[in-house]
Amino acid sequence: MDHLALLTVGATLLCGVLAVAGVRTYATGRDRHQALVDRLSDAPPLPTAGRTRYFARTDRWLRATPAGRRLELRIASTGLDVTVGEFAMGTAGAAAGLWLVAATALAPFFGPLAGLVAVWAAHSLLAWQRRKRIERFINQLPELSRILANATQAGLALRTALGMAAEEMEAPAGEELAKVADQLAVGHSIDEALGELGRRLPSRELVVLVTTLVLSHRAGGTVVSSLRNLTSTLEERKETRREVRTQLSQVTVTAYVVPAMGVGTLLLMDRIAPGSIERMTAGWPGRLAVVAAFGMYALGFFLIRRMSKIDV
Repeated sequence: MDHLALLTVGATLLCGVLAVAGVRTYATGRDRHQALVDRLSDAPPLPTAGRTRYFARTDRWLRATPAGRRLELRIASTGLDVTVGEFAMGTAGAAAGLWLVAATALAPFFGPLAGLVAVWAAHSLLAWQRRKRIERFINQLPELSRILANATQAGLALRTALGMAAEEMEAPAGEELAKVADQLAVGHSIDEALGELGRRLPSRELVVLVTTLVLSHRAGGTVVSSLRNLTSTLEERKETRREVRTQLSQVTVTAYVVPAMGVGTLLLMDRIAPGSIERMTAGWPGRLAVVAAFGMYALGFFLIRRMSKIDV
């Protein structure tokens, strides 16, 4: 009986030790797996030093979903120092705040509309930041082409030239080329690394540069002369894009002013006759009229932006 009790106690202690060791091994493996995912991800890494990262658990949960991974790639292409969890929670907080403000200041009917506007504005901010970063990258392409031409003329390999350009150039070109250099260092081919760069920052100029580098690398052609010609072409396209953007600046401002005038008129009407908006949206005819008006303003904004969009 004593032997059975000792055996039971020993088995219990052994199971407890194994359970503690298993939990510790699982936690360590999970942390290493997450660190590896963060290091290989296209999104900005989550450093232990620096500013405090919020909503880490929400970020891990979102990045495990297809929508979260797509959002992660969009944020990575903007260069913003924000995680998927922080962006999602910030958007949700802004939508809730605007919902409450619109429902309190105007009428309860405008609460959901304000929430939708907040979500749209957050994603529009990402799109605007992405376009802005692509524009900055395009403006750096002539300098990048010149650096690669000088490096290859000096006898350096294309992989070495890309790494040197990543060290010499400023953001965003330096950051993107550093990612390309890291991918080349872990075994990716030049075609794959440059192709992924083209998917992150799509533009005609970058496609031409990537195609020139890939074809020259495959066929072993004269990279230097091709890059020299490409540098002058990119400089001319840079000036042309600047002139077109200057000519269309008034049209772009008009696209934003027209909806702002409609919202301003609505607020002015409620200021002149307090409670008029709430009485107007009390019934379905008034609500349908407001939705139709906002829809027409949105359609006008889209059409103006579409007509002013000229691909150079």
